[in-house]
Amino acid sequence: MSKDDLLSLPVEERLALISLLWDSLDPFLPMSPAQREELDRRLARLDEDLGDALPWADVRAKLNPSGD
Repeated sequence: MSKDDLLSLPVEERLALISLLWDSLDPFLPMSPAQREELDRRLARLDEDLGDALPWADVRAKLNPSGD
């Protein structure tokens, strides 16, 4: 499939492909020191204020209500 073919897919199919590709990535890919610092900063901020946070499953369900 070409890039243009992929971009012409319906939003639901593109989201499904994004999810499939994301899930296929190795969770232990190396991070640069700057990436690690940023991740640590964001995790600390999240730990400080969980009031506005939504579980990923809820966000995903809102993005893909059909569950496909």
